[in-house]
Amino acid sequence: MDLLAAGCAVRGDDATQKVDPRVTPASDEDWSTEFLDAIIAVGLVDGVDGAIRHINKYGSHHTDSIITADAKAAEKFLGEVDSGIVLHNASTQFADGGEFGMGAEIGISTSRLHARGPVGAEQLTSFKYVVRGSGQVRP
Repeated sequence: MDLLAAGCAVRGDDATQKVDPRVTPASDEDWSTEFLDAIIAVGLVDGVDGAIRHINKYGSHHTDSIITADAKAAEKFLGEVDSGIVLHNASTQFADGGEFGMGAEIGISTSRLHARGPVGAEQLTSFKYVVRGSGQVRP
C-alpha cells in the first residue's frame, strides 16, 4: 500500500488486514477518532447502505464524500449522510467558507445549535451543503 510505504499508520478491520499484513488491527475507538496525524482507519462496509450507517454512527457530521459513477448511489449518500457538507466526486478539502464564497471562517461546529432571542422559522434553520463534482481536488 502506498500509504504504508509513505509512513502512514494504517489501522484496519479483518478484511483490510488481509489485503496487507502490515495493517494493524483497528479498535472500536479508531472509527470515531480524528487522528490529526499520518494515521488512517480503514474498514470494508457493505455497499452504500453500510457506508451511510458507518458514517452516521462514527463520523464527525462535518464533511463526507462519495466517489462513484453510480448516480443512484451518490444521491442516496448525499441525501442520507447526516453531515453539514456532503460531496460527490469532489475532495473534502473544499469544506471551507472561503471555497464556498462565504469569506473567512470564524469557527466550525458539528452540533445542532439552537437559536436565542426572537425565534422564527429562519432562525431554526440549519444548512446541509451538497457539492457535486467531477473529480475536483483543491491544490
